[in-house]
Amino acid sequence: MSWHVPEEDLRAYARGELAAPALWSADAHLNACAVCRGVLAEVSDPVALDAGWERLDAELDAPRVGLLESLLVRAGVAGHTARLLAAAPVLRRSWLGAVVVVLLLSVGAGHAVQGGEFPTLFLALAPLLPLAGVALSYGPALDPTYEMAVVAPMHGFRLLMIRTVAVLAVVLGLNGLATLALPEYGLRALAWLLPALALTATGLALTPRLGPVLAPSLAGGAWVGLLVLAQALRADPGAPLAPFTVAGQGVAALVAALAAGLLFLFRDRFDLFQGRAV
Repeated sequence: MSWHVPEEDLRAYARGELAAPALWSADAHLNACAVCRGVLAEVSDPVALDAGWERLDAELDAPRVGLLESLLVRAGVAGHTARLLAAAPVLRRSWLGAVVVVLLLSVGAGHAVQGGEFPTLFLALAPLLPLAGVALSYGPALDPTYEMAVVAPMHGFRLLMIRTVAVLAVVLGLNGLATLALPEYGLRALAWLLPALALTATGLALTPRLGPVLAPSLAGGAWVGLLVLAQALRADPGAPLAPFTVAGQGVAALVAALAAGLLFLFRDRFDLFQGRAV
């Protein structure tokens, strides 16, 4: 090769100061010339070169921002919080698709009810969805991003609340849309809301002691058992089940308030719970 890049140009190239078109010529030449690459290595600052490689590695290794994370950041959510929310397994399409299918089936069953009866199936299933969603968003046995959550510089209770709010916003929003599909029942179709909050708060309050699997399972089982008992004791087939009466709604509100108080009281236990493989 008869021509080589002048040493001064190579020094300017190493400093990032070489302007076009000499820069383009040097780039093309260095790809084919081992002699000039050797000279470039001699005149380059090794510290600056290492720093450049580190920046390149960081850029290449940085995870790509997904659509959900991008929308959360644009909405004002902090970047690290948006990353933790976007990584929550219950915010995946498969889980959301399953929730939508369950709600559609229960709404269809509600429309099939004759004689002005309550949409019992919808009211029974709707409170279980946020309970299951919160359970799937936290804990080593269920969350594939659990290791990332453990090493995150964040209080365990705060992380739990961030994911809980995200799950509740999604699931309660879907439940609300399903409720709008039952306009003939009026406010009675909203009878799932207080039981949903009560079940979710109770499952969370029991989690530090029983773990992220057993606690929501017991809460959900107790709800199913209560519905079975209420069905057995119901005298009028057209009347609402006891949990969906005014008295039942009052009890659900009281349970939700007590469970929320216990959850706040035991908030520090979630840091100990994070380090436990349940």
